[in-house]
Amino acid sequence: MSKHYIENNLPATSNYDTVAAIAPSVMSISPNGPGLSESANLVMRGFSDGQYDVTFDGIPIAQTNDNTHHSTSYYAAHDLGQVEVDAGPGDATTVGFATFGGRIGINSKDPKKKMGAEAYASAGSWNTYNYGAEFDTGEIKGTHGGRLFADVEGTTSGGYVNYAAQRRSNYMIKYIQPLGEHTTLTVSGMYNHIDQHAPPGATRAQIAKYGPEFGLSNDPTNQNYEGYNRDAVQTDLEYIGINSDLGSGWTIEDKAYTFAYFHQPGDSGKDVNGTTANGTVYSATDVPGTRMKMDYRAWGNVLKLKKKVSIVDFQSGVWVDHQSNGRIQYNLDWTLDGRPAPNSAKAITRQMHDQNLSIQPFIQADVHITKALTFSAGFKYASFERDLEATVNQTTKKPMNYSQTYTAPLPSFNLHYMITPKWSSYIQVARGFLAPSLTYFYVGNPADNQVSAERTWNYQIGTSYQSRRLSVGGDFYYIDFSNMIGSRLIGQNTQYYNMGSVRYYGAEVQGTVYLAKGISLFANASYNQARLNSDNSWVPNAPDATAAGGIIYNNRNFYASLIDKWVGSRFGDSSNTQGMTPFNSLDLSLGYTTGRVIGPMNHVKFKLNITNLLNSHSINYFNGYASDGKTALYFTQPGLGAFGSISVPFDIGH
Repeated sequence: MSKHYIENNLPATSNYDTVAAIAPSVMSISPNGPGLSESANLVMRGFSDGQYDVTFDGIPIAQTNDNTHHSTSYYAAHDLGQVEVDAGPGDATTVGFATFGGRIGINSKDPKKKMGAEAYASAGSWNTYNYGAEFDTGEIKGTHGGRLFADVEGTTSGGYVNYAAQRRSNYMIKYIQPLGEHTTLTVSGMYNHIDQHAPPGATRAQIAKYGPEFGLSNDPTNQNYEGYNRDAVQTDLEYIGINSDLGSGWTIEDKAYTFAYFHQPGDSGKDVNGTTANGTVYSATDVPGTRMKMDYRAWGNVLKLKKKVSIVDFQSGVWVDHQSNGRIQYNLDWTLDGRPAPNSAKAITRQMHDQNLSIQPFIQADVHITKALTFSAGFKYASFERDLEATVNQTTKKPMNYSQTYTAPLPSFNLHYMITPKWSSYIQVARGFLAPSLTYFYVGNPADNQVSAERTWNYQIGTSYQSRRLSVGGDFYYIDFSNMIGSRLIGQNTQYYNMGSVRYYGAEVQGTVYLAKGISLFANASYNQARLNSDNSWVPNAPDATAAGGIIYNNRNFYASLIDKWVGSRFGDSSNTQGMTPFNSLDLSLGYTTGRVIGPMNHVKFKLNITNLLNSHSINYFNGYASDGKTALYFTQPGLGAFGSISVPFDIGH
């Protein structure tokens, strides 16, 4: 999904999950409106968040305890250059925390070569406002082509869900400096701050009584009071990268990075929208709740070397990543102004420090047997060390010091054949790996809870054809999953369980055809199966099919699109429970770009996005259970949303 697609088809508040939603085999749910809530609900081929990789400019990024991601906490849509959805197995050069479930690659845009500035703003449904400004230096004199952009952006919204407001600020800077004719240095930094009120969902009875937007309240005597359910998160991501052609067939790409996630505080009612009544936990008058703090930082490096020798392209390198995370959570009584609960001996429910060390060296050879036929063979070795030092371990509430290392050899093979200059085909086979979650250390003696790393064999065969007017492709895939770990949300805690071996298989097809006079049609569809081998039941949150299609008009100053995304049936929990019916979202986009207006003001762009045009309110996501483990909580589709925006660029350079 290119920058052009993102700018023209999506509201300004969107995140990478909103962008990826259009792809085949992808289900992405943002219950508070586009980009206005965390989306741990992005599923790809039946793999849930934590079972696929997310990369930012090629840097694998994930939360330390379970490899999940935070869609609102990094790059904003205005700074995106493109989003890649790679559902395939990848090859030996594909490094990351989960190398089998596919990859969502988020790439930031580059600075422009001409000096300029841009002011932009949008307003829309649910009191949503987005505003920002960007400055591009263009090619700076005396730097031999060095150029930089800086972008400052803010978002405020009341959100579709009741009292689920969000306030977000994002700062981005990127500098590209040529070093001679064959070397480029890139320096980039991003800082994001977000305050949001995040409801856990509502029961079917609450939705029926109060409406689909029911979530939190403004009543401080209730556990679902907005002031008791708040997240404040600060994140940053910085890297220095170098790309160089060393001559004699050698090239090098190296990127040193750091990223961090500071969650302080994370407040919640003890049992939001559940059955635990006030005055039943700590005192006869309590409003029970919890507060957590979590800070983690990662340092890493991705090195890739390439060497061309005759008909063989060799690639080798290594990815190294170290993460350090401190977490504390304690019970509190909101009637005591957020102080710990009266029983201090039981106030702290977790106080932990964990570290991860990932090392993945790899080597691959791409053999060009003929001009049309290429065979690739690669090998990657994954090593993942997890260490926990806890004064109060989660679940057991006792001290714990333990570490364990998980390793796996990961071969891959790829055969690519150009049938004609416009028509290609391929076969891929790859071994995948994901180390077990930290939850396996939440026991009295982790040595008695030996769990093998999750591993897969991924097989895929596909073909694609591309001409000036037509682009079409399709594939079949089969994934043999030897040891799958499932999860479900119980109150504020994630519960993990072993699901055993699983098989994933299906087919995907997509195509775009250009008709005439700026009119294009596109469509994609997928048939997906994700079933346990033990009883043939469905993997939770795995749709049985997806489809998307639409018409796009892009001619001179006008842009318009009408796009529909449909997601098939699925089950929210194991054993085919919590069945979810299909749902779809029909979205409309209209845009107009002026010519030169006055002075340096040029190509002013006006845009209108209408999401969920049919105003559907279907229950589309099961979000786990309340603290009693029985009361199910759900989200619905956000209703029709309308967002108008304007961007005003200024040409400054000559």
